[in-house]
Amino acid sequence: MSNLIVQRQSLKFRARTYTAFVFTPRAPIADWLMDLDATLERSKSFFTGHAVALDLSAVRLSPNGIAHLVTSLEERNIRVLGIEGVEPIEGAGLPPILRGGRGIQDGDLREPEPVPAAESAPRGREQPASLLIDEPVRSGQSVAFVEGDITVLGSVGSGAEIIAGGSIHIYGTLRGQAMAGVTGNRRARIFCHRFEAELLAIGSYYKTADEIDDSVRSGPIQAWLDGNTLKISAMN
Repeated sequence: MSNLIVQRQSLKFRARTYTAFVFTPRAPIADWLMDLDATLERSKSFFTGHAVALDLSAVRLSPNGIAHLVTSLEERNIRVLGIEGVEPIEGAGLPPILRGGRGIQDGDLREPEPVPAAESAPRGREQPASLLIDEPVRSGQSVAFVEGDITVLGSVGSGAEIIAGGSIHIYGTLRGQAMAGVTGNRRARIFCHRFEAELLAIGSYYKTADEIDDSVRSGPIQAWLDGNTLKISAMN
């Protein structure tokens, strides 16, 4: 009789960091939800498919109140990844408690601090500072590169999105959403050859289609931050 040898694979896991939108509700919650609805009316798909966290440090809600808020967001097609700003609540069936997040507050975006030369990684192991996309980004697709700039040689379709830690360069038509400087780079800019976008954002500042002057449409533009204002101008 042969011996049966069973090999077990050891459990493997890794820590990984993701970029997420953080909502900070304020009392009264009903008014805050009305403001959210106004934003969603201007750009219905802005938060769809994105990770969202709830920072509840500015409100005092019971477990039932938190559950009702999470349900209200789900009804708006916003799924909550986790909650911060509260103590763990046993047996409430709520999203998990998040710890140790580092956020970027409105009006408090900062440049990434330079890494001292002695701590820099060897050149052979450096990560690329930019991502090149040499084909169109089609409707429903999402391209994210928080380590640096994104360059798209084609067009970005309606319903598609480009998310960059640095600047965004689009050599075709931008019909979808472009979000630059998502890690806090105030110098990030957005450039495109033909502007027909649904939404532009740099850091936590954004403009939806109906907030953008028609005079800059259908031509080349650049967008940048001037203080706490997102500016968009034509490039001739």
